[in-house]
Amino acid sequence: MRGPLQEPGGKEAQDEGAAAASGRPAGVPEAEKGSGAGSDSDQETEGARKPGELGNDTLYLRSCRAHSVVPASCFLRQGNAPELSLRHRGLGPQGARALACALTSNPYIKRLDLRDNGLCGVGAEALAGTLSKSRSICDVDLSENWLGAEGARAVCAALVVSPAVQRVQLAGNGLEEQAAQYLAELLLAHTGLKSLDLSYNQLNDQAVLEGMISVNKKVCRGVSEGETLGPALAENTGLMELSVSWNHLGGPGAVAFARGLEANIFLRVLDISYNGCGDSGASAVGEALKTNSVLEELYMGNNRISAAGALSLGLGLRVNQTLRILAVSRNPMRSEGCSGVLKSVQANPQSALELLDFSDIQVNREFDDLASSVKVILPGLCIKTAARRVEYKKEFGRLQTT
Repeated sequence: MRGPLQEPGGKEAQDEGAAAASGRPAGVPEAEKGSGAGSDSDQETEGARKPGELGNDTLYLRSCRAHSVVPASCFLRQGNAPELSLRHRGLGPQGARALACALTSNPYIKRLDLRDNGLCGVGAEALAGTLSKSRSICDVDLSENWLGAEGARAVCAALVVSPAVQRVQLAGNGLEEQAAQYLAELLLAHTGLKSLDLSYNQLNDQAVLEGMISVNKKVCRGVSEGETLGPALAENTGLMELSVSWNHLGGPGAVAFARGLEANIFLRVLDISYNGCGDSGASAVGEALKTNSVLEELYMGNNRISAAGALSLGLGLRVNQTLRILAVSRNPMRSEGCSGVLKSVQANPQSALELLDFSDIQVNREFDDLASSVKVILPGLCIKTAARRVEYKKEFGRLQTT
């Protein structure tokens, strides 16, 4: 919004006196402090605007009036900024409709953050049209909006035809079995998608194994109908980060993911922590690690993995040469399971591991002695346990022990 450029009229004598005192010619208005940069920006915006074309702020205000909602002031202030953050603003479905109208004509926004706004399925459908048409938005956060299956359907359909979007966060949206079908279609069709966050939802084995049978029939003929999300992951040609942590995936769901992981040649980061994968899931992941040559980070904390499951997981570590981070904290594998994993690493001279996270697992003296001998072979390996707290900074490749 344009700020005032001169003092209110009606006091000409006072203006002339002020002009004489300041040394400026009478009749020339004095700009308010701090208004110069804003007015220049507005003039540039108006200069670039076609005759008769309305600005984003005007469109938004009109849309808010049409939908009877209070405008979000931070949208009016953001101007041509590449990031629009409207977290926790209580927009609701109507606010999403008003926002969608203004976003459609905004070519500057690259990151759209609408976390926790109560959008629900209706609000997601309103924004879907904007996402499908935008050629600038590449990062979208719609977490904690309870989109449900209908919202997931609308958003996924829009993203399929929006090649610009590379990062999508859909955490905490109550996504269940029905939504899994739309998510699978997104994985299969959107080759430009690099990161997908599905954490804190309600995806279970039923959703993973049966929610996408129709998709499975289209792209994975000959594979049993029970294996659905796994084939979608296997067929994906671009996704590099996937999080399904804090869902309800049991052994069968983890096995499906692991089988997809065997064939996937793009995924670098997989987070399946805080589910219920159990020993069968750990064993399947261990098998996948034998053939997968791209995965770098694997998070499997709090998954009911016992010592037997840890030993099976370790079989993959004996040959894998790309995994850098393995987090299996808060699993009932005891010191026996931790030692089994560590022995597998010890037996692999080509191991790329930089961090083994056994946090909140009590280990014995035998494990400590083994860890010391492994450190001789792999001096860069960081090992975290309940008794040994270590800070690992992967962005700088440096280890700090505290």
